Amino acid sequence: MSTLVKITLAIALTLSIALPFGAFAMGAKTKGRYKTALGINTLLFFGTLIVSSVLMFNGQAAAAESAAASSGSIAGMGYLAAALSTGLACIGGGIAVSAAASAALGAISEDGSILGKSLIFVGLAEGVCLYGLIISFMILGKL
Repeated sequence: MSTLVKITLAIALTLSIALPFGAFAMGAKTKGRYKTALGINTLLFFGTLIVSSVLMFNGQAAAAESAAASSGSIAGMGYLAAALSTGLACIGGGIAVSAAASAALGAISEDGSILGKSLIFVGLAEGVCLYGLIISFMILGKL
């Protein structure tokens, strides 16, 4: 992929985020306007993403780099898998901790004797993040 195509795609992705946001920021902030701006943003972003995928993976591959590229590609996918396992586990753990901790604080304010029980639920929610981190270490150990 040429440098001009890369620059054009980077500008298109930036504009697909900036234009709907700017259009939304100029007018009155209503719920329907927000949904419209979000829909346009999603359409432009994923449309640009699909076009860039077609341009990047257009089937022109060199036969000489098959062995070297496959090992690099496998390592890259391993790093991507490790990052996704940690990132998604931490996002899920954060959502769980936010729900469990707010409920625990409300329950403790009414009855202080349930502090230990509520801490167990918050700790279990935090454990999800640790499991994701352990899985990413296992993936990185295999690379």
